[in-house]
Amino acid sequence: MPSLTRKMKKTGTGLRGAAVFAAAAAVTLALSGCTRLETTAPSSARAAADTKARAAFGTVDCRRAKCIALTFDAGPSENSARLLDILKEKRVPATFFLLGKRHIDTYPQLVGRMADEGHEVASHTWTHRILTEIEPDEIREELRRPNEEIERLTGRRPTLMRPPQGRTDDTVHEICRELGLAEVLWSVTAKDYKTTDSDLITRRVLDQSSRDGIILLHDIYDGTVPAVPGIIDALKKRGYVFVTVPQLLAPGKAEPGKVYR
Repeated sequence: MPSLTRKMKKTGTGLRGAAVFAAAAAVTLALSGCTRLETTAPSSARAAADTKARAAFGTVDCRRAKCIALTFDAGPSENSARLLDILKEKRVPATFFLLGKRHIDTYPQLVGRMADEGHEVASHTWTHRILTEIEPDEIREELRRPNEEIERLTGRRPTLMRPPQGRTDDTVHEICRELGLAEVLWSVTAKDYKTTDSDLITRRVLDQSSRDGIILLHDIYDGTVPAVPGIIDALKKRGYVFVTVPQLLAPGKAEPGKVYR
């Protein structure tokens, strides 16, 4: 993942970058089928809701529309302003899973802008520590700090988090339940931490996308943001409607302690 190394030298996040680097070497156990992690699909979350309920978020009803969610991890970064410009121009909402140290605390104005422009602002922990490898009190701290900062900057406490590398277990579930957080994984990954080729990133996303997909991207990498306009345009041509993760689940709601994918 060379681009991450270069980016971290620019932004001073080398330690956090090293943690993310491990994701390239080992696809998450949670997503590989090597564990018995139970996840809830968006369609199941919708089906569990009152069948007469309205979709509570905007005018999109994903029980009828062909919905897909764009999500971005590990920001905000120096690329986030351009990404927000693109999303605004394309009229596309996204879900941002933000890191705390050297990100939220470095670009607080971008966190506020994300919320102001209708995006879902969520947590990706404070320092990107692997939650399954640390003690419960450390897990709580990793989740508490970004929640408090995001609430201070946006006026709204996050209800969603994404565990680094997608690694989670029963202890993480329980602590998330205590803190009012649902865990959100993904079904589409461009592996943009391995390439700066925007065309390749676009192709990977398009090849994997399907209804109710949750797309994982990282705006910290140089090749990712330039790929976003083409991804949006191509998926819109295929009939997809872009929504945030809460919109994707509506009229169901993400339940604290549960894992969605």
